[in-house]
Amino acid sequence: MPPSPDARAPRLVCDLDGTLADSAPSLCAAGNRLLAALGRPPVTVETYKGFVGRGQRVQVERLLTHTGGVPGGDVTPFLTAFRDGYDPLEASTAYPGAVAALAALAAEGWRLSVCTQKTEAKARRLLTGLGFAIDHVVGGDSLRGDDGQEVLKPDRRVIAAALAPLGEGPAAYLGDSETDAQTARAAELPFLLHLEGYRHGPAEDLAPVAAFSDFAELPALARRAVGLG
Repeated sequence: MPPSPDARAPRLVCDLDGTLADSAPSLCAAGNRLLAALGRPPVTVETYKGFVGRGQRVQVERLLTHTGGVPGGDVTPFLTAFRDGYDPLEASTAYPGAVAALAALAAEGWRLSVCTQKTEAKARRLLTGLGFAIDHVVGGDSLRGDDGQEVLKPDRRVIAAALAPLGEGPAAYLGDSETDAQTARAAELPFLLHLEGYRHGPAEDLAPVAAFSDFAELPALARRAVGLG
């Protein structure tokens, strides 16, 4: 399919952690440094995956609760320490074929963006470092509500922000988790499920329009999801 000059070119919004990149090892490393500073033993990457999905504040709260509680009852200073010590490239890898699949879609004329719960700066560092060429990124700190708090998935406002710079074409959402399925439903977008990510239950419970493990399948699945294949 040749690149499309149409202002209504197809659009794909992608989650990042567990979808494009296996980033849990880097998150776990930062979390374990936080635990070490508190004199607590480390957790495994598999355990840490269960904390991911509702934003880094919840992630850190879940980590601390799992290992003995939140000292003082306020997670804010621990979130700050976590973010200061978190290097998204420390131990993260792109899923096999993910860079090539998104490059193939871009070559067809698809417009791409990333919508993630991690901070925008850390997301951009991870994407660039792993070889993804995606200009538009909405992070967990990109939007604030009237109360000053971060607006996170599954709030449809974050998907609206991710879609806004991409034009007006048909769109789909790519993710790996329960939060992503809820986000797609809130935005009324067809949901493509990466099966190798961090979901907690059966894939069928997330009601994707298509699911895959091999990223070579993604371009065809994305076309069908938006009615082009």
